[in-house]
Amino acid sequence: MPKIRHFLIVVGLLAVCMLSVRIGFDSLIAATALPDTRPVTSPQILDRNGHLLRPFTVANGRWRLPVSLDEIDPAYLDMLIAIEDRRFRDHAGVDPRAFVRAAWQYLRNGRIVSGGSTLTMQLARLLDGGSTRQVSGKLHQIRAALALERRLDKDAILSAYLTLAPFGGNLEGVRAASLAWLGKEPRRLTAAESALLVALPQAPETRRPDRDPAAIRRARDRILVRAKTSGVIDDIELAAALREPVPGQRRPFPMLAAHLTWRQHRAHPTLATRHLTLDAGLQRRLETLAAERAPVLGDKVSVAILAVDHSSGEILASVGSANLFDDGRRGYIDMTRAVRSPGSTLKPLIYGLAFEDGVAHPESLIEDRPSGFAGYVPTNFDRDFQGTVTVRRALQLSLNIPAIRLLDAVGPARLVARMRRAGVRPQLPDLSPPGLAIGLGGVGVTLTDLVRLYAAIARGGAAVELRETLVTVQKPLSHSGPFSPSPQPLSREGRGALTATVLDERAAWSVASILAGAPAPVHALSGHLAFKTGTSYGYRDAWAIGFDGRHVIGVWTGRADGAPVPGLVGIDAAAPILFDAFARLGPRVPLRPAPPGILTATSADLPPPLRRVLDARQKNVAGITENPPEIAYPPAGSRIDLGLSAQSNAPQTDSRAVNLVLKVRGGTPPFTWFANGLPIAREPFARSARWIPDGPGYVTLSVVDGRGLAARVMAFLE
Repeated sequence: MPKIRHFLIVVGLLAVCMLSVRIGFDSLIAATALPDTRPVTSPQILDRNGHLLRPFTVANGRWRLPVSLDEIDPAYLDMLIAIEDRRFRDHAGVDPRAFVRAAWQYLRNGRIVSGGSTLTMQLARLLDGGSTRQVSGKLHQIRAALALERRLDKDAILSAYLTLAPFGGNLEGVRAASLAWLGKEPRRLTAAESALLVALPQAPETRRPDRDPAAIRRARDRILVRAKTSGVIDDIELAAALREPVPGQRRPFPMLAAHLTWRQHRAHPTLATRHLTLDAGLQRRLETLAAERAPVLGDKVSVAILAVDHSSGEILASVGSANLFDDGRRGYIDMTRAVRSPGSTLKPLIYGLAFEDGVAHPESLIEDRPSGFAGYVPTNFDRDFQGTVTVRRALQLSLNIPAIRLLDAVGPARLVARMRRAGVRPQLPDLSPPGLAIGLGGVGVTLTDLVRLYAAIARGGAAVELRETLVTVQKPLSHSGPFSPSPQPLSREGRGALTATVLDERAAWSVASILAGAPAPVHALSGHLAFKTGTSYGYRDAWAIGFDGRHVIGVWTGRADGAPVPGLVGIDAAAPILFDAFARLGPRVPLRPAPPGILTATSADLPPPLRRVLDARQKNVAGITENPPEIAYPPAGSRIDLGLSAQSNAPQTDSRAVNLVLKVRGGTPPFTWFANGLPIAREPFARSARWIPDGPGYVTLSVVDGRGLAARVMAFLE
């Protein structure tokens, strides 16, 4: 009995000691201080579909791109675990078998022959940054590995390792390595590519492909043979992988939309991920187009392209220059935002205002003859004159004299006001008041401004707000990495339309229908594309802006330093690029259908005031300057209560309640009345008319008398 009692006491003491050791060991591991397991990763800018547009280095100049396990080829993960840590899924941070082997080799040789490190131990070393060539360092690594296993699951440990592992130079993480050495994301890798990425972290500097391709090939082939032995690949895969060449140089990281992405990163430097509205595929195709065409146009000529979905206002592609690194072309300047002379590209808005005011109709006749306008004497681009032409033809041929006649009628100040309503920020020389010269390019605008303006015309006159970014829950840069929560789903912002109206819907459609019939450049397909070209004074800028039923694209060509380029003309230089850009965008979308109320007639069948556009000079010659018409009622700027607001949601029972009486004094009959550019009444002799508005709101009322003289007021009906 005493022996049994003594045995039990000894067993109990041993159990207590073991328990104490276990508790102490657990306390030691629990108290282990670990570096931040959420490493800062490279800020990245993605396109609308999550494709990488451009990454940026972290603070120490290293490329460390975020990556998750579902973004990595599973075959690579299998090979990595089979080669580096075959019992990774089973051990608690330290593989006892590998540890015993390494300890025995150390005792026999007096030095570390093989570390026996698990992936968790390698992660501990990467996080700590200390040396493991000494026993103390190895013991600290073991302690840290055990602590990591208790705080993170296996997937998080593997993901962290694949984010921090060195791959040569300033490359960290498998994603950065795959992009730099293989030129692809690590989602789909061949067996040879997987073996190369397994071999590199074992000796990242001595095996760099750009330094010693033979060394990395030997290491890769050894790993392939081991992978075959482990059953990761078969004989056929091994034979094919051994024949595959190794990369000999490092590839550049993606840098699509370089100007826009840099601007976004500079504005939000602490965000780990920024989602843009761009389409990476379209961006790449249009950058290639610009790079191909610029050398053909001249040694120092650059090209800028902006593509927008005008239904939402989302920018799909933004090419700021033909070559970012071409100093001769000053490729570092973003020409989508540079202020330049627009040439003739503002003419569609001038014509639209004339249609809206009832000054002209697409089939009205207008004179293209030498004319002066209070000292301003414009000429056509080719120094020739067409005589009497239709307004439609005048815009399609981009004649200068008719455009200035119409601008003189609608007023330069109104043109500038409508430009601003579209979101354009025109820059007038020396802050001077707008004059007739702005109609031919005497004002500063950007390519982005012109795309905004044409997007409004394409949308039926409604202003469009251009957007570069998608709405998403952004992650601060300090919390990026493999242990961060998954990003929230993307959501589109609103439809991108402003409340402002740039043109009446009917006027905008008339402009679009005219531009759709403009002569296309040589070898380009016409139809379903409304476009306008422009050339600034001195051949400094060549423009082409076009749209279909969904998209608008703007093209600028010229020298970024503003020097002239003889022979640089919009129809020859920019228009072919525009049509090519639409071809690379995809199938064209039909233009918007005609809205209700479009007046379709030949020149001879138009109401007499619309048959011919007369300017002030012609009216003086005809002796009809006296007694111009004036709208007596309603007064300009008045608010008139017709009961429209109360009846807007109820059936109309008494049409007299919403009749608006229109009165004119002066002028010569017959009188033709217009509401928002649409003919509403024609009185052969009477100086009053009645009109039934279709609802409350602002209305522009115009009257044109028998001599072509007009008056206009704006009122608010309620």
